[in-house]
Amino acid sequence: MSAALPVYTILPFAALLLAIALLPLSIPEWWDQNRNKGIVAAACALPVAVYLVAAWGHEGAGELLRTGRDYCSFLVLLGSLFVITSGIYVKGSLSGTPLMNSALLLIGALLASLIGTTGASVLLIRPLLRANESRQARSHLVVFFIFMVSNCGGLLTPLGDPPLFLGFLNGVPFQWTFRLWPEWLMVNGILLVVANVWDQVVLDREERERPGSQLEELMEHQPLRIMGMHNFLFLGAIIVIVYASGRGIGTGGHAWPFGWQEGLMAAAALASFFSTPEEYHVHNRFNFGPIIEVAVLFAGIFVTMGPALLILNARGGELGLREPWQLFWASGTLSSFLDNAPTYLTFAATAAGLKGVVAEGRYLADFLALGPSAEALLRAVSVGSVCMGANSYIGNGPNFMVKAIAEHNGVRMPSFFGYMAYSVGILVPIFIVMTFVFFR
Repeated sequence: MSAALPVYTILPFAALLLAIALLPLSIPEWWDQNRNKGIVAAACALPVAVYLVAAWGHEGAGELLRTGRDYCSFLVLLGSLFVITSGIYVKGSLSGTPLMNSALLLIGALLASLIGTTGASVLLIRPLLRANESRQARSHLVVFFIFMVSNCGGLLTPLGDPPLFLGFLNGVPFQWTFRLWPEWLMVNGILLVVANVWDQVVLDREERERPGSQLEELMEHQPLRIMGMHNFLFLGAIIVIVYASGRGIGTGGHAWPFGWQEGLMAAAALASFFSTPEEYHVHNRFNFGPIIEVAVLFAGIFVTMGPALLILNARGGELGLREPWQLFWASGTLSSFLDNAPTYLTFAATAAGLKGVVAEGRYLADFLALGPSAEALLRAVSVGSVCMGANSYIGNGPNFMVKAIAEHNGVRMPSFFGYMAYSVGILVPIFIVMTFVFFR
C-alpha cells in the first residue's frame, strides 16, 4: 500500500497547511471559531479517509484505525497535562524584567525534559504572561517560550517530547537521551542569550516611547505562592504511567494494550479537575478553548498527513539519505510541518535500514548496539525531530496550545508566516552551526 499510494494523496494535507497559514490572515474573525476550524479540517480529512477505505479496503481501514489510536494517545496526553497543570496556580507575580524572563525560560527548558514539553509549557506560560502584563510588546517572549520550553528543552529524556518517547518504546534505552546534553546546551544556551538581548532592546524601546518608568512598574510584584500543590502528584502519576507503559510493566515487557495508558491518564486528569478549587482555574483563566483548538486541527492533520508519511516510509531510501547531517535536516524539515513523532519513527526506521536492521519490535536497541556510526545517525534524527518542531506552529502539539493560551490572554501573536520569520531568522542559523559542530 505504502509504495503504491499516488503522490496526489498528499494534496489534502497541503491544503490544510495552507488553510492554517492563510485563513487567519484573510478571514480572522471566521477562523477564530473552533467550529469553523473543524469544518476546514473535516473538508480536508474526509476525502483522504474515504479514499483509503474505498481504494484499499481492510488495509486502508486498518491504517485509519492506527492513525486514530495514535491521535487518541496524542490528545489524551496533551489534554491530561493541560488540565493538570492548569490546576496549579502561581499566586503573586514575578517581575517581568529581561533577567527574570530569561530565568523563567531556563527553568522551563529544564522542566521540559522532566515533565514533558506540554506539561512545562502549560505550567509556566501563564506566570510568564502575568509577569509581563503591563508591557505592550509580549509576543516575542511567547515565541522564545515556544522555541525553548515547548520544543528544544525536551531533548534530554524520553518523557520530554513524543518522538523520544516513541524511540523509547522501540528499544532506545531510557538513559541514552542524556547523551544529547551537548546539543541541548548549545541550542538552549544560544536561544537564552538571544532572548535576553531581544527582550532588553524591546523594553528599552518601550521606556523611550511610553511615559513613566516601565522598569519600575515591572519590578512591582507580590510574593509567590504555589496553590494546588496536590496536582504535582497527578503530574507524577502521568510520568509513571508513561514510563510503565513504555517498559511494559505488568505485561511482561510487552506494550500495553491500547486504552490502558489513555484511560489511566484521563482518570488522573479528571481527578485533578474535580479536586482543584474552582478559584484556581478562574485565576489561571482556564477554559477548554486551547485544547479544543488543538484537538480539532490535529484531527485533520493526523488523517491527512498519513499518506505523506506512508509514501516517505516506502520511498525514503530513494532520497539518498546516508549521512547524519542529511538525516538531521530531513527529519527536522518534515518535523517542522508534520507531527514530529511519526516523522521521527519514519527516519529512525530509515536509519536502521541503512545498517540492515529490520524495523520490527524493539529494533532500535539492536540498531544502537552496532556502535558509534549507528548512534550518530539516531542522534541526528532525534535532535532534528525534537528541535525543528519549533520551526512552525504545527511542528509540535504544545506550539499551538501555547499560542492559543497567549491569545486568550490578550497577546497578539504572529501569523503562521510571521512566526516562521522568527524561526528562519533565529533557529535556522543555530541549526546550521549545529550541523557543523555535531553532524558532519
